[in-house]
Amino acid sequence: MNFHAIRAIYNFEMARTWRTLLQSIIAPVISTSLYFVVFGAAIGSRIAQVDGVSYGAFIVPGLVMLSLLTQSISNASFGIYFPKFTGTIYELLSAPVSYREIVISYVGAAASKSILLGLIILATAGLFVPLHIEHPLWMILFLVLTAVTFSLFGFIIGIWADNFEKLQLVPLLIITPLTFLGGSFYSIKMLPPVWHTISLFNPVVYLISGFRWSFYGTADVHITVSLAMTLAFLAVFLGIVAWIFKTGYRLKS
Repeated sequence: MNFHAIRAIYNFEMARTWRTLLQSIIAPVISTSLYFVVFGAAIGSRIAQVDGVSYGAFIVPGLVMLSLLTQSISNASFGIYFPKFTGTIYELLSAPVSYREIVISYVGAAASKSILLGLIILATAGLFVPLHIEHPLWMILFLVLTAVTFSLFGFIIGIWADNFEKLQLVPLLIITPLTFLGGSFYSIKMLPPVWHTISLFNPVVYLISGFRWSFYGTADVHITVSLAMTLAFLAVFLGIVAWIFKTGYRLKS
């Protein structure tokens, strides 16, 4: 394992975050804070508790997960697409760096940025609502697993995309709607039976449910199911990345 190469690529990607601090950190935190103001304060004051939790506190895990998913995909997809766009990806592929080290570097940097952002948003949420985390280790586990899993997904999108518009296609048209419909602002138990069943086909439901359970001990699906689904997504994306490097898909042309 070439740790020098991993550290060099990782540090380069993290340095880009500090150069674009306004876009990478400050903007997502401000937009999430607006959700707290609108949903938590304005609307939340008119809604009774959900599963014994105040509405303002109930939406915190969903909002963190919303930012975590979108930022993980965005960071990883842009990180690998830009070298393709400039042509420097071929220098990287011809260097004495294995595919495994490339994935660890780019995905690790994207996941680190997302985890940092998630923790900042959690701290920001504490300014608006009282936070209580019943299972902090489980919370960290879901935070890390989700960040790594969807950074891998973003890595795949960055390799697949052949223009900047496609980088935003999946997050805007698929991930964001699935997150809003996955119980970010409500419990799927509140839905009619038919829509409750349909919601269970939404993969984001399991991520938000498991993450919310780590806060309040309440969830829409059992914690073991949420964890199993998260690990399944991770395995699928790892398999796709392995196939991409094995076949050279969108890398050797």
